[in-house]
Amino acid sequence: MEPNNDIVGRIYKALLYIDENLNKKLSLELVAKEAYFSPYHFHRLFSAVVGETLNSYILRKRIERSIILLLRNDNALIVEIAEKVGFDNPSSFSRSFKKFYGVSPSELKEKDIDKFSKICIDQSKNGQERVRFEKYISNINNHLNFIQMKANVEIKTIPTLKTAYIGHIGDPSKIAGAFNRLVQWAFPKGLMVGSIRMATLYHDSPKVTEIEKLRMSACILLEREVEVSGEVGLRDIPGGKHVVAGYEIGVEEFQQAWESTFVWLSERGFTPKGEPFELYYNDHNTHPEKKFIVDICVPVE
Repeated sequence: MEPNNDIVGRIYKALLYIDENLNKKLSLELVAKEAYFSPYHFHRLFSAVVGETLNSYILRKRIERSIILLLRNDNALIVEIAEKVGFDNPSSFSRSFKKFYGVSPSELKEKDIDKFSKICIDQSKNGQERVRFEKYISNINNHLNFIQMKANVEIKTIPTLKTAYIGHIGDPSKIAGAFNRLVQWAFPKGLMVGSIRMATLYHDSPKVTEIEKLRMSACILLEREVEVSGEVGLRDIPGGKHVVAGYEIGVEEFQQAWESTFVWLSERGFTPKGEPFELYYNDHNTHPEKKFIVDICVPVE
């Protein structure tokens, strides 16, 4: 499957906008607008195509730009450089700089700064780093190949799904505790018999929201009315038109599966809306390869 170069072209526009405005506030909404994407769609595509999150990219470019400014004028004040690369204050700039290079900007000025000049390789005459178009085309192609090999993608009208749920806030990898408590609640009520389906409903995106603030719901699909109490609540997953990508994957492949699904969506011209979810069809612990049989379901317009 050949990638749609229009996606790369629009991401490229966003990258150029970032490079030209590093000294300004760069919000997800503002950068997405430059690429003609909705913010919801853009942040996932950006990560899939560029290989890092938008915030990580902006931070890296600011730190790299600061090195260039130091190379050009080693008499520049730290506060001036911090302002020119979009930091609110020199202390936050210095902390970020040290995290990248192991030394603070002031310490670097006292060292042999020339050894850091390697980061300026591939600078064009106007000081802008050349974006390797081929790299981003390759990233898209890798995602399309992944979904072609790993997934069965369909457009489905999903009915409203009634669920009992327990909310989870924080690291998605730790949602297993919520599922365990949900199963313990459901078992004596006779809800763990027959065709059982569990789901994770995502209220935030890990590409945008800080990991400790991520909200999601561990859900069990209900086939009859039940009474709930305590931390267990009732929630409907809205029905409607969905892109449904069916996978059989290991836990380490979930991120790529999500990113590949969103690349596929964009390639086909779909606009996501609402809250996506994962729908599980097996207990991965009983799978011979410990894999999940799962649908990634994205509501679309």
